[in-house]
Amino acid sequence: MSLPELLAAFSLATDLGLGQPMEHLLRSWLIASRLGEHVGLSRQQQESLFYIAMLSWVGCVADAPEVAALFGDDVAFRADGYSVDLAGRSAVRFFAGHAGSGAPPSRRIVATASMIATGGRNVVRGMQSHCMTVSTMAQQLELAEPVGAGLQQFFTRWDGRGVPHGLGGNDIALPVRLFHLADVVEVHHRLGGVDGAVEVAGSRSGKQFDPAVVDAFCAIARDVLPDIETPIELSELVKDDPALRRVLTESELDGALESVADFTDLRSLYRAGHSRGVAELAAAAATALRLPTDRVREIRRAGMLHDIGLHGLPATVLDKPGRLTANEWERVRLSAYCTERVLARPPALARIGAVAALAHERMDGSGYHRGLSGSAIPIAGRILAAACVFRAATEERAHRRGRSSKDAIALVRAEVRAGRLDADAADAVLSAAGGGGKRRAGPAGLTPREIEVLQLIAHGSSAVDVASKLGIAKKTVGTHIERIYTKTGASSRSTATLFALRNGLLDPLDL
Repeated sequence: MSLPELLAAFSLATDLGLGQPMEHLLRSWLIASRLGEHVGLSRQQQESLFYIAMLSWVGCVADAPEVAALFGDDVAFRADGYSVDLAGRSAVRFFAGHAGSGAPPSRRIVATASMIATGGRNVVRGMQSHCMTVSTMAQQLELAEPVGAGLQQFFTRWDGRGVPHGLGGNDIALPVRLFHLADVVEVHHRLGGVDGAVEVAGSRSGKQFDPAVVDAFCAIARDVLPDIETPIELSELVKDDPALRRVLTESELDGALESVADFTDLRSLYRAGHSRGVAELAAAAATALRLPTDRVREIRRAGMLHDIGLHGLPATVLDKPGRLTANEWERVRLSAYCTERVLARPPALARIGAVAALAHERMDGSGYHRGLSGSAIPIAGRILAAACVFRAATEERAHRRGRSSKDAIALVRAEVRAGRLDADAADAVLSAAGGGGKRRAGPAGLTPREIEVLQLIAHGSSAVDVASKLGIAKKTVGTHIERIYTKTGASSRSTATLFALRNGLLDPLDL
């Protein structure tokens, strides 16, 4: 797993928060990179350009609640921003026109008047916070200094009217100037073809964009604009670039996923630490259930990423204090689908994504996004669901206070009785949370050792293989198999495997 692959996946979630189709930022990077080759961008600058393109908009997650407070639906607000040159009178009209969006007319009038009277100080403050937040992520990922410096220039403009005010012209790093152009022309190319991309570049030349960069782009626009219908295969694009093949160790990957999780939780005022908490609780429960070490690690990583699809959910919905409308609830359900889609590439993340997307499924089929039930939900998904319910119950939300640990335990147990959570997974989670989960035998009274044997033979291991893997005698394995068949009513490996699947002892993703 390489860092560029991980950040490319994260950029797909960021695209959702910008109100753009997935791969917007990847296409923007490709445009900027191709243009960079034309204007003589060095190899080191090309490396910086990639990370700047993947991370520049990540800060919009951190200020989503503040943007929503000022302008309503933050996703729609950012999507609309691509159509306007945000400086001077056009910026005043844009911000004033969106102030208080979705609020009653009286509040909109007050919000608009305040925006005009303060000269948009809150907007400027938000831009500054955005840049500082995302440069912090660059430091956490141990990226080169030019990346962090470039990210702090994201809201600058060639004419010096951006943030920080007065910084413009050639003082803006060239990779940043290239991305400024590419980020906008990608949208206009998708909506208006090559002519639309060239037109918006020319109209903002000398204002938002470097005139020399604009001239270079307009001269070769058809060559640098990617095919809209062709998916971008990042691994193919960077395979010959050593600078973009930074392979992560297991510990580095965990650290990077923690950073992504922390930024995901920033979309809400109430969710700080939620993803980390779910991940650690689920991993502890998986360990208590004696799942293999690699499966425990996978569940922990899925816990870190289980809500990455929330990037496409407006903060006005995520932090709504009242009851959600049917349309808003459908957008919440869709977030689980987005989690799976965002993590579908590369292959190293696809399996984690498949598990992460199960966090909101329920045993009775009432969950989302697939509405799976019973044996169709693997044990990893059952654990993740129970951990998510418990952790969320203890956290404050816009519409309720956080519950005490005692009340959260009672809630989880009520969900088990109602048939929505798996009893064994819930008990393991509650035990890991210090809630004294009940000790129980496995399904049909199977012991932990018998479950281990059943899992191995279901995956095709012979008695000799089982004996070797578990460090026990072949005769002992035979005894375990006889007891398994007796307890489960199975008469063969295949019927025992079906029993294991129905009772969540096997992960369908492994079969």
